[in-house]
Amino acid sequence: SPIRGRHSEQQHSVCLYFVVAVGLTVSPSRSQFFRGESVTLKCEDHSSAGWTLRRNTTEETRTLCGSEWGSADGSSCRISYLLPSDSGVYWCESRGGGASSISVNISGSVILQSPVLPVMEGHDLTLSCQSQTPPSKPSAAFYKDGSLIRTEPTGHMTLQHVSRSDEGLYKCHISAHGESPSSWISVSGEELHFLLHLLVISPFFISTLLLVSLCPQRASGNRNQSITFDQSSSVSKLFCLQQVTRLSPW
Repeated sequence: SPIRGRHSEQQHSVCLYFVVAVGLTVSPSRSQFFRGESVTLKCEDHSSAGWTLRRNTTEETRTLCGSEWGSADGSSCRISYLLPSDSGVYWCESRGGGASSISVNISGSVILQSPVLPVMEGHDLTLSCQSQTPPSKPSAAFYKDGSLIRTEPTGHMTLQHVSRSDEGLYKCHISAHGESPSSWISVSGEELHFLLHLLVISPFFISTLLLVSLCPQRASGNRNQSITFDQSSSVSKLFCLQQVTRLSPW
């Protein structure tokens, strides 16, 4: 959804826009877990929006951390013993809506370790297939969108110089142990990857980015003409100090 600011009645005014870093971080940093493991999720935000964690599972809808699942501590939430019923979509939410979601899968036998954030085009992607009990042979077969890519004797597979065509659902299989859940892997361009690094990975170095734009008023006298900014990522929000508007990215 576009975010709009308004011209003021002065011929030349300054609109101040802040990009606020809002990101859902997962520790350990992966989207698949074994039954019985623990995980901590946190809404990293440097505003006073009061972000909370919610989730959708096959048994629950929009349930809040601390009330029906997990232990809440400020903007963090910890699940000390994961069960298959904890599989679902988790996201940060404020009064204005939600942002930065992640899918979490819990498996009892085999998991696929893959990046939580999108992989940058041209970079290498490494996937690891792991079983909860060590296999006698670590060999694993890797699949994309249901088709076999190849079998790796070490249980690790590296795709070199990934492109957008490498996006898709990935899973793996270890003989006599089973198959992992599927995980969606995204490939991003340079602009999105740079933004994600600034706003999510390094929030201490850039909690807010101040954008100053001169907003000249047209001679036609249209004092309510909107200035529209495209919002390409759910990890940021723009705020005009003259008229603050909170919009849900969904």
